[in-house]
Parts: sequence; C-alpha cells; structure tokens
Amino acid sequence: MPDDSSQDDLGANWRAAQQRLSSSVPDSTWRLWLEPLEAVGAEGETLFLSAPEGIRAWTERRYSALIAEALREAGTPFQQVSFASPPGSPSAGEPGLELNPNYTFERFVIGPGNRLAHGAALAVAEAPSEAYNPLFLHGPPGLGKTHLLAAIANYLRDNAPALSVRYTTAESFTNEFVAALKTSGAEAFKTRYRDIDVLLIDDVQFLQGKPATEEEFFHTFNALYESGSQLVLSADRIPSELSTLASRLRDRFEWGLTVAVEPPNLATRLTVLRRLVEESGVDIADSGALSELANRIDANVRQLHGALTRVIAHASLMAKPLSSELIAEVIPSVRRSQPTSVEEIQQRVAEGFGISRAELVGSSRAATPLRARQVAIFLTRDLTDLSLPQIGRLYGGRDHTTVLNSLRRVEARLDEDTDLAEKVRELRGAIHNPVGEER
Repeated sequence: MPDDSSQDDLGANWRAAQQRLSSSVPDSTWRLWLEPLEAVGAEGETLFLSAPEGIRAWTERRYSALIAEALREAGTPFQQVSFASPPGSPSAGEPGLELNPNYTFERFVIGPGNRLAHGAALAVAEAPSEAYNPLFLHGPPGLGKTHLLAAIANYLRDNAPALSVRYTTAESFTNEFVAALKTSGAEAFKTRYRDIDVLLIDDVQFLQGKPATEEEFFHTFNALYESGSQLVLSADRIPSELSTLASRLRDRFEWGLTVAVEPPNLATRLTVLRRLVEESGVDIADSGALSELANRIDANVRQLHGALTRVIAHASLMAKPLSSELIAEVIPSVRRSQPTSVEEIQQRVAEGFGISRAELVGSSRAATPLRARQVAIFLTRDLTDLSLPQIGRLYGGRDHTTVLNSLRRVEARLDEDTDLAEKVRELRGAIHNPVGEER
C-alpha cells in the first residue's frame, strides 16, 4: 500500500481483517483484546495499530501473529503489524506523551476517596488558571492521578482547542531536557514548555536528585505561573514529604490547592469492576463473583483492573466461566486478621527465590536477588501501610525513588509474565497462610 493511501482505505482493510478475527476467536477474547484496536497508519507492508494502555502489551505479545494472518487472509496489502507510533505521526515526531483517550471525566469512577480530587480537576478543566493554580494531586500509585491529569487535557482539547496543552511526566521532562542540552536545543525546549497555556506534570517526585532538571523546572514553573498559565502536578506524597527536592520548589507546589487521592472503598471498587465487565462484554457466571474480587483487591484501581484482566484471560484460555470459584483460584485473598510484618514478607520471598534474607536486603545487583528484592518491595507496599521512605529504609536504606521504580517494574510485568504472576500469587499465599495455620 502506498504510504499516502487514504484513511478510508486504511479503515476498510482493517475492517476486513477484523471480520476474520472476530470469527476466529472466542467472543470474550474478541471483545477484550481485539475489538478495541484501531488502525492509525501504515508504511509499506506494516499496519500500525493503537491499543488502550491496559491491554497493549498482552495483545501485542499474544495476538500480533494472529492479526497479521488475518490481514493476509483478508487480502489486504499488509504482512505485519506494529503497535509503535507510525513514522511521521505527532506522537512519533513530537516530544511529549500521547494521551489515553479513555481517560475522561465521564469514565472516572467517583468515590469518597477521590471525590474532592475529581471536583478540583474538573474545575481546573472548566476554568484554567481561574480555579486552583497550581493544582497538586498526591497519593500512592494506581489511584487515578494520571487519569485525572489526562482527563483535564482531553477535556481542554475537546472544549478549548485554542489553548495549548501539554501533558508529560517528570521523567519524560528530564529526558527531554538532557537530550536538549546534548543537542544544543535548550532554547527550543524552553519554548516548548514555557510558551503554553496549560502544563500537566505527572510524578514530580522524579525530579528529586536531579539538580539541573530541578533548576530548569523551577524557572519553567515561574514563567508559566507569572504568565497566568495553569499548572497541574501529581506525586506519590504531599509536597512537604518530597524531602530531597529543593525547598523553593516544594513551596511553589503548595501555592494552590493540594488534594489527596485515597484508596477506593468497596462500593467504588464494585462500580469500577461492573463498568470494566460491561465494556469487555464478558458474561459473569454468578452474582457474587465481582464482590469476591472487590474484597480480594483493596489496594488501588490499577491492581483491580489488572486482577480482572488476569481472571478474564484465565477464563478465556481455560474455557471456564468467570465465577467466584475461578477468582478464588486465580486471585489470592488479601484478607488477614493481623498486620503482616515486613520480616515475614522478606523471609518468605527470600525462601521463594532461594536466597538469604541478607542477600534480599543487600546491595547485590545480580538477577535473582534484584528480582526477589523488587517482588518483596511490591508485596511490602501491597500488604502493609508503610510509606515509600519507610519501605526503603527496611530494604537497605534505599530511597523512595528506588522503591517506586521497583513497584512499577513488578506492576508492569505482572500482566505479561505468567511465571512472575504465579510466583507472586504463591508468595502471597505463603505470607497469609504460614505452615501450620489452618487455611
């Protein structure tokens, strides 16, 4: 297919492949993994597809070959697929992050723990620079901070297209800044971030320990604030707990409104699950299944979504109904009569990976101790109420950034690495049901 082929031709070819796909896989597989895909570009014999963030990795890994086969069988000019941004597309050529179109205010499930954050974010979207400036959202990972930032950006792009809006993360901001310094593009970088109406920065805790980037962001913040531009920031804790961040930045983060995003209660978790199930088109075998899952996953929405995805995947692959029994088999219970100790978690994980507890909390970067340490940190965060700095101190005096990186690495791999998911499930079971206790 020529590179300048029309979008109509692109859509027609993709629809032809979709017809073959929908008839070659179970209904639940089609609705969950393949129907949400969209054709966004083409180059030569490669068709570029986009997928919602929550299913992209699994779909690319498991279904790329099947999709390519459907394209060939449908008589399209394409021989392979790619989930990367097509060459020449805005997301491929422009710095910054692509917004998830599913992150909207309408799709955000409101509960007691996030009602104020949702209201503040909506107020900012409806009246940038007039409501709260800056708006600072804080809370543990997976509670919806990114959703709210992206919802603001999506709302403004739909309702105020004349405004220039940029959403990014502190890590991406840092990488862009370093790259700009290396290529003598500092002035272009400054223009890109200071000549805009709304700037949304996720995970600003990643600015810590990077003096040059902190300095640049300090001046960017000042320039935008003084020009009347809206700033929206998020972090995993309140500004005053960003201990290694320059005090002048911490002070500025508190100039506007600081709002906590808290874990969802049971009713909110059930609402989230019902919406996800409705959108996926999966049939539920018994009425108590979702309640069972909502009671087992109480940490955050991201883990709840991941748990449901794993259950649906097991139901599809094993040809079983989505039932309470399947949930009990796939997702371990997190209910416990007394708090779990970090010592117990460390001991169980060390035993599970065949290393000593000293190696687990030590400084070794060898593959096995490193992976075990990341899993132990993940379980400690999930099964205790400790903060990131507290967890870091219990794992060899590591800083909160290292702890957060470990959490993200494990979370990112759980839905892709079945062996790791099974290992984590076994360790949870061992932690909750020590030998000698009645199960």
